[in-house]
Amino acid sequence: MATALLQGKFAVVTGAASKRGLGKATAKLFAEHGATVAILDLDEGAAKEAAADLGPQHIGMACDVTDLEGVKKVFDALAAKWGQIDILVNNAGITQPLKIMEIAPKNYDAVLDVNLRGTLYCSQAVIPHMRSRKEGKIVNLSSVSAQRGGGIFGGPHYSAAKAGVLGLTKAMARELAPDNVRVNAICPGFIATDITGGMLTPEKLEEIKLGIPMGRAGTADDVAGCALFLASDLSAYVTGSEVDVNGGSLIH
Repeated sequence: MATALLQGKFAVVTGAASKRGLGKATAKLFAEHGATVAILDLDEGAAKEAAADLGPQHIGMACDVTDLEGVKKVFDALAAKWGQIDILVNNAGITQPLKIMEIAPKNYDAVLDVNLRGTLYCSQAVIPHMRSRKEGKIVNLSSVSAQRGGGIFGGPHYSAAKAGVLGLTKAMARELAPDNVRVNAICPGFIATDITGGMLTPEKLEEIKLGIPMGRAGTADDVAGCALFLASDLSAYVTGSEVDVNGGSLIH
């Protein structure tokens, strides 16, 4: 590697314990570029294991992104241990393949809470620290489903939550810009890791690929590369943006 883009930086990635997920791929790429990474996940064992995969200096911690007091404790502990938190990637999210009339209150609460409230709470936990240092980057995970009105598998409440993430990203970017804290969103299209057991038949995959000009599904690494750009100084003048990572499937 020619240059390590995150040398000496400290990064937090939420929902990053899943072996094939976007969060884990992002954490791994950040570590390869010199960052010290904390992997947060509901499952503490999985978080610790994922961190150990990256190397001994990385940390895995249990965190429920929908519990504000719990989130604050985790971020305060990390800030105390490291002395700084430079990057937050709000990756934790869940989806449900429901139609509009199937969305029960519990479905709405679950999907909106993890995707949108979680993004707000983790940002609130780290912003005072970033403001005090006049430095920081927040990367939020939205989705093509927020832009096109529905994903491949996510229901309308998922689209609503991820659209909320876009609005939150832009409002935070506007408010935090004077403090030199940049906030951007990534909108992945169809990523091969989104596949949940059995929902994707070979026929369905071919049908999806027909709608993608680049002719292939995205990979977790495709998204991680974009996150690295937004978390590094390569994107020093980029804030409040939504970056499409979708192989051209939503050119507009």
